[in-house]
Amino acid sequence: MNIIEVKDLVKKYGDFVAVDGISFSVEQGEIFGILGPNGAGKTTTLEMIEGLKSITSGEAILAGHNVQRETRIVKQLIGVQLQASSFFNYLNLKELLVTFGALYDRKVNALDLLEKVQLTEKAKSQVKELSGGQKQRFSMATALVNDPKVLFLDEPTTGLDPQARRHMWELISGLNKQGKTIIITTHYMEEAEVLCSRIAIMDHAKIIALDTPKNLMKQSGVKSTITFNVDKPCPNDHFSELPGVAKALLEDHSYRLVSNDPEKTLPELFKHGHQCESNISNLQLRQPTLEDVFIKLTGKKLRD
Repeated sequence: MNIIEVKDLVKKYGDFVAVDGISFSVEQGEIFGILGPNGAGKTTTLEMIEGLKSITSGEAILAGHNVQRETRIVKQLIGVQLQASSFFNYLNLKELLVTFGALYDRKVNALDLLEKVQLTEKAKSQVKELSGGQKQRFSMATALVNDPKVLFLDEPTTGLDPQARRHMWELISGLNKQGKTIIITTHYMEEAEVLCSRIAIMDHAKIIALDTPKNLMKQSGVKSTITFNVDKPCPNDHFSELPGVAKALLEDHSYRLVSNDPEKTLPELFKHGHQCESNISNLQLRQPTLEDVFIKLTGKKLRD
């Protein structure tokens, strides 16, 4: 069941086209990613679906409600974490959450929300006293005060150190397991691979690909490579005959196999090495990444 339907969505600023006729759907309960460089149109897309920006043409439907015509209802159903947030000075985290709840005419259990984002011990602290990762987690808590059906996260880990980023990933996965539908924009390839069940890749205001991470990699035609050493020479031609191998090369005393299906290639590789009475060592497997997919689709690296 789709909780969001986006059809031919366009956003123009004069002659500049920020979003150019994109269409996609989001299934209830999934983490849907929009991946692309800064300036691709990711944030503008989210802001139109959230009712924060007007739609030039096309439509967005959320939980059966037309975003343009029923903006007020839609805003009651969603939680939004922006790239940057400002909060009232001199209120502690608990007081801020109670205040945010009042904006939705809801009585919230601030400590429960802080526990969800692992900030219980900071309940009486002010936002200015938090680290970057803690601020992002608190911003997530404010997006949860109305128990939203859909949670929008716009570049939630930008500027965080690797440890704080992984803490955010765990938090996002945990919220999804609790039943939240989550839409996340990111320009981090690894983030999209780890979190998202499906990914729309955007570049220059358009969606250029949309599928599961696994299918995107498979459809791109980017192959895996297996490199290894052997203690005794093995016929190179025989390696090229292994299942899944597209090419076998000998480079600097190391073999390199280009494989369409490493799961089939690896067992047969060890079997072949045993038949040749050669020990295989220093084996490394490099599988395609979304970075490879992006380069294949656009001809360039993902730019910041």
